[in-house]
Amino acid sequence: MNKNFLIAILIAVLLIGGGVLLIWKLQPSMEEQQEQALSGAFREGTPEFDAITKRIVAENDEDKTWFSPVGTGGIMMNIAGKIRNNSEKTLTGLEIKVAVVDSFDKVVKDKVLTVVPNQQKKLEPKGEMNVTIRIDGFKPDDDRARIRWKVTAIKTE
Repeated sequence: MNKNFLIAILIAVLLIGGGVLLIWKLQPSMEEQQEQALSGAFREGTPEFDAITKRIVAENDEDKTWFSPVGTGGIMMNIAGKIRNNSEKTLTGLEIKVAVVDSFDKVVKDKVLTVVPNQQKKLEPKGEMNVTIRIDGFKPDDDRARIRWKVTAIKTE
């Protein structure tokens, strides 16, 4: 093969690799994307949040919720639920906190998740959506009595 041809291929590979790396670095992180999605959202303690939250129902789907041992000796839970928007507002941002609690209502593990727009672009009035969340790191002897869902941020159109 020609030496100049190999050098040209090497330069092309480096340029393409550099371009991909540049594009990857310019992408906002997942945290930044979630922050942007919830910018201007109503949070706990505001009158708007309290009014809209009363109309959002989040419930566990026991039939689709399961747990499994993992190779490290712990337990992971795949929690399924349904969220209904009974308000008259279209939700363009919705953050929820899912907590696994013990028999004494003490939180064992929890996770905060932005479901709108991450899992669904928006949630229309009277609409519903299925949500699945995975929580890792349970010990085999943890008391996982119940699952609690809580809305933590709402953004409307």
